[in-house]
Amino acid sequence: MGAALPKLHKLVVGQHLNDAAIESIQRHAPQLSIHRLSQHWDDLADADAFWPGLESPDGDTLLAVAPKLKWLQSFGAGVDRWLSPSLIKSNLIVTNASGIHGTQIAEHALGLILSFARGFGTLLRGQQQALHHPTLNQFELSGQTLLIIGFGRIARDIAPRAAAFGLKVIGVKQSEPDPAAPLPASVDEIVGVDQLAAALSRADHVISLLPLTAATQGFFDAQRFAQFKPGAYFYNLGRGASVDHLALYTALQGGHLAGAGLDVTEPEPLPLEHPLRQLSNVLLTAHTAGASPHYQQRALAVALDNLQRFQSGLPLINLVNKHAGY
Repeated sequence: MGAALPKLHKLVVGQHLNDAAIESIQRHAPQLSIHRLSQHWDDLADADAFWPGLESPDGDTLLAVAPKLKWLQSFGAGVDRWLSPSLIKSNLIVTNASGIHGTQIAEHALGLILSFARGFGTLLRGQQQALHHPTLNQFELSGQTLLIIGFGRIARDIAPRAAAFGLKVIGVKQSEPDPAAPLPASVDEIVGVDQLAAALSRADHVISLLPLTAATQGFFDAQRFAQFKPGAYFYNLGRGASVDHLALYTALQGGHLAGAGLDVTEPEPLPLEHPLRQLSNVLLTAHTAGASPHYQQRALAVALDNLQRFQSGLPLINLVNKHAGY
């Protein structure tokens, strides 16, 4: 993106941005006409740029209602809800807010792991039942192995926190790792996805940070869970649709897996009658791992940086590879 892109004239933002945020955008780009998204997508008809929150048309609808759209800036990391075949083929530029979730998701991941290690779920239920000494299955993390599947920026924030508790950290990357490249901080080993089965057989804790793509849909199925080390714990902080939840239930109920911490599920929320809700060794955290009082500030900073880059013809940060899905 060396040459300057066409100037932006109209930006539509979602309901998630308050008046102060819109004023900040206006200061950065006085020439822009900024509109908050209406319920019927009318404002998108002549929009050049769109910064949606949770409310947004899907990819095909977006192309239909916003034919002049040049740029979509997501305030989250996942963009799968927009990536229809038509949008992938289009010239629409898609960027996301990847990189702003590391601290809070890393802390959330360690919280889930510690909850199982110290038996907090059992203790909480005991408190509610006025039990002073409930039967616990506590263990120590020191000397155990953590496997992180989808080794990107969030994984790099998890690794030093996990290492501080004495966990050995192994990362799994989609591409074959360069054996000559130095290991990231606090990481003991990086392996390719072709070595995943062997790595799973060694891990006491497995965190998935996978994005949702055609290749990761149902990635954790019965065959995959059978490759886990007996008694391992599984944590999903990536995308719910990467997991076959009935296969996970079978692995948990049968005792092959000791527990699961799920921040994301498919669907969300899980139906009240879903069997996973009946298991005491499952922690559901309702897609809250990315929550932070600093979230909007960080996401807006990424968007404003990209706004200036877009209008100056500079390379955008967090440019999404629409074909890869992230």
